[in-house]
Amino acid sequence: MEPITTTGTFFDGLSARPRPVTLRLTFRLEVSGEDVSRDWSLLDLRAADAAPPLMRINHAQGSESVEFADAAFAEALKARCPDLNRTESGGGLTRLVLWSIAAGVSVLLTAVYGVPAASNLLAPLVPQAIEAQLGRSVDAQIVGLLDDPPLCNEAAGRAVLDRLTARLAEGMALPTTPQVSVRQHKVANALALPGGRVILLSDILAKAKSGDELAGILAHEFGHIAARDPMRSVITAGGTSFLLSLVLGDLTGSTVLVTIGQAAISAGYSRDAERTADAYAVAAVKRAGGDAAALAAILERITDAEDEKPDATSFLRSHPVTAERAARIRSLAGEKPAGPGILSEAEWQSLQGICPKPAKPEKTKPDDKDTKTPTEKL
Repeated sequence: MEPITTTGTFFDGLSARPRPVTLRLTFRLEVSGEDVSRDWSLLDLRAADAAPPLMRINHAQGSESVEFADAAFAEALKARCPDLNRTESGGGLTRLVLWSIAAGVSVLLTAVYGVPAASNLLAPLVPQAIEAQLGRSVDAQIVGLLDDPPLCNEAAGRAVLDRLTARLAEGMALPTTPQVSVRQHKVANALALPGGRVILLSDILAKAKSGDELAGILAHEFGHIAARDPMRSVITAGGTSFLLSLVLGDLTGSTVLVTIGQAAISAGYSRDAERTADAYAVAAVKRAGGDAAALAAILERITDAEDEKPDATSFLRSHPVTAERAARIRSLAGEKPAGPGILSEAEWQSLQGICPKPAKPEKTKPDDKDTKTPTEKL
């Protein structure tokens, strides 16, 4: 490319002092003078307002500029610099805002539709060893979110719970053997986690009126495990948290783990997932010789208005009960079988006592000689 040269004036944008320079145009614009040496890309040059024959050129990446009055040089510069007359007005900002909005919307759509769809495909592919490890992490996270409720493990009650778990799981297509734990808590709830883990909150034992009712709750959670619903829910929560962290700039492992733990607590499964888990529960309780309709009774009871008052743990997932759902459970259950049910009365009493009773404070007799009133100084 044949170079073209002319003379002009350089301004640094910081002072009004003009500096004479030589301009050399090739595939770049070279500006040289006594104390000036610039090598500008033609893509960074913008024409500014000036009275002909004077032409003023600004550098887009700073405040520097040059002026010259050579018409031939101006024509050559215009031919070699396609962006010379492009303006940097509000259009650039508008485009940036529009692209940002479009990116945000795409992330939200991916989180709402793409991530759940992907979780349906990925959940069955997660190896059991990885799911078990994730289940342990989520279990610990949930216990922390619940303010570390004590573990209920009285020997007699634990033995009954283990036998009930094995009896219900027999014949169910479970990916792993369920691990059921009971935590002392004033909310009636049950949570299914990855890796075959189930957490029973002790108030569910207080709300249940028979072993069949508790068996229905347990078997329902086992139904979610069989369908890999907890793993699917955790993948969805983790993927959504990851996407939002990218947008909000808070991408840390702890943030994602806390979000996963909260999602496992507050997860509400779809209507189809709940119906499938109900059907699993009905079939399992019937195989074990219990009254499968008891599931409908306890679900109706724990969602009474009295049990839905908001409290510190109101974020906990409850199983929404509708008349249609309860009727479907009873329809699948059929007639109540003869016999005492899944658990004997003694076994049921033992299971209800799985949480240790709080020790009563010892009463001490006050010593008349050392007794002081609250206003006395020590």
